[in-house]
Amino acid sequence: MRIGKGKQIAFAIVMVLVILQLAGCGNGTSKEASSSVTKLKLDYAYYNPVSLVLKEKGFLEEALKADGIQVEWVLSAGSNKALEYLNSKSIDFGSTAGAAALLGKANGNPIKSIYVYSTPEWTALVTKADSTITKAQDLKGKKIAVTKGTDPYIFLLRILDQAGLSEKDVELVQLQHADGKAALEKGEVDAWAGLDPFMAQTEVEQGSKLVIRDASLNTYGVLNVRESFASDNPELTEKVIEAYEQARKWASGNVEEFKKIVSEQSKQTLPVVEKVIERTDLSNPIIGDTQKKALNAAGSVLLKSGIIPDNTDVAKVVDELIDSEYFTKIAQ
Repeated sequence: MRIGKGKQIAFAIVMVLVILQLAGCGNGTSKEASSSVTKLKLDYAYYNPVSLVLKEKGFLEEALKADGIQVEWVLSAGSNKALEYLNSKSIDFGSTAGAAALLGKANGNPIKSIYVYSTPEWTALVTKADSTITKAQDLKGKKIAVTKGTDPYIFLLRILDQAGLSEKDVELVQLQHADGKAALEKGEVDAWAGLDPFMAQTEVEQGSKLVIRDASLNTYGVLNVRESFASDNPELTEKVIEAYEQARKWASGNVEEFKKIVSEQSKQTLPVVEKVIERTDLSNPIIGDTQKKALNAAGSVLLKSGIIPDNTDVAKVVDELIDSEYFTKIAQ
């Protein structure tokens, strides 16, 4: 069968287009998806000092300049807010505590934890200077300010559990972190499940006491990404981690300037920031089995407290949440 000249030309054009398309998709659909991203949305948070450096120094903007991708910064007032923004696709990357990420994942938030931005002792049980509360058993019947869905909340559940108590034995007052600090200082609550830098602020400025501390019950600061975003844009996801690594290393090597940036960004005094930095370990960004072990321990209390569905396979959720693939690639 003979094909007319016009049809031959049209057929040749189609074949050339097909070849060009195949040549441009050597890495599957990821490059095509990445090329469609014109704006990257991520959070910054006062409880994540590395994010404050990243935002201030512009490392990510510089890394994405050649790709023509803009960076949009969104303030997260707590892990609960970061998780809300991730779930609603208001941001692509969000910083939370590890246990908060686990709670979100167990309740259907499609995220992956891909990087450790800090190993902090950022939460403790805080009281006013003249309080008679000295141990977890003293909390029975007391009013406690807390931000549900965050590491301080999970820390509180765990110290109550260790004392043979549960949240039913206390009166929880749901307030965002800064408001919880204010409520404590005004005497509106007996205690507050605190979070830095606000916890350090009330220590320094009001003489408030950290009456119950346990660094082992503070879960890691983790960077999360929306699953669909990471799947569609693996190379872009790696670039974000690389920029975070640049900020973490810079912070570790420029401590005095680091303190100034955190002070200016978080609007806290240097004495407050120094307390925060003292309690923040930036030495190990690797995410993997260590975090899984910590989150499995936190998950057992969430399960016992009824915070996550009683049929939740915690170990399975943790395995699906922690993803070391992206950091491993950039570390090679």
